[in-house]
Amino acid sequence: MIRLAVIGEDVSKSHSPAIHSFILRRFRQECAYESVSIPSAEFSARAEELFARYDGFNVTIPYKAEILPHLERLVGDAQILGAANTVVTRGRIGYHTDGEGFMLMLESSGLSVRAKSVLVLGAGGAGRSVVCSLLRAGAHVSVYEKDVTRLADLQRRVHGFFPCERVPLRSFDLIVNCTGVGMHKTQGSLPAVAGEDGEAAERLIKACGVAVDLIYEPARSEFLRVAEGYKKPVLNGEAMLFFQAYLADCIFLGRACDRLEACRLWEEYRENL
Repeated sequence: MIRLAVIGEDVSKSHSPAIHSFILRRFRQECAYESVSIPSAEFSARAEELFARYDGFNVTIPYKAEILPHLERLVGDAQILGAANTVVTRGRIGYHTDGEGFMLMLESSGLSVRAKSVLVLGAGGAGRSVVCSLLRAGAHVSVYEKDVTRLADLQRRVHGFFPCERVPLRSFDLIVNCTGVGMHKTQGSLPAVAGEDGEAAERLIKACGVAVDLIYEPARSEFLRVAEGYKKPVLNGEAMLFFQAYLADCIFLGRACDRLEACRLWEEYRENL
């Protein structure tokens, strides 16, 4: 029996327990997977409990960077980005599977980004990994982040993208919302892309080719709803959540990742949604 959990400020609606349980059953691994919501004021004090209680855990908003002081080693994208979404208790090792999960989502949907113009909204934990993976795939990436300190930090860590303190209102082949605006208390809102002008966001969406939102709850964020209104192809983050979970479970079990297996399991899981 392996004990795992997803950790965040509010994971009450997280699909992670169902997804990980499904994948681990297919791996023939007995598992107990829990959701643990921790208020931000309590995270530092309670972080050590996680290592005592779980064999590993997944980390989501807003603790992907806050978990770092409690880790002994970072691997791959976690080291590059200064954030971890997957933690193995033994050795206190942090990994980041969001970027590869994002690319698997695009691949499974038949979307290629090579030589395409992509606008990423938000340079937080998930946004950073998306930017890194898009650049590796040969995309021309622009990143909008209203927090200039966060944007500057990403520039120090990752090279080759165009930073935007204000979004150029032009067409992009793909726009990816990584801000988290549109879920929880901001449900029904659009991410601000030019000051606080909601009309600017609509004009930007109207001019894009494809709209992707990492949000999966609700299934249709306001960002995607507006894009659909303009007849744009849209994609929410459910598949990314599944693929990054698959990659994390392979890490937890020391199992080799198989892209074909991942896509087959996603199709099987989606049939039961």
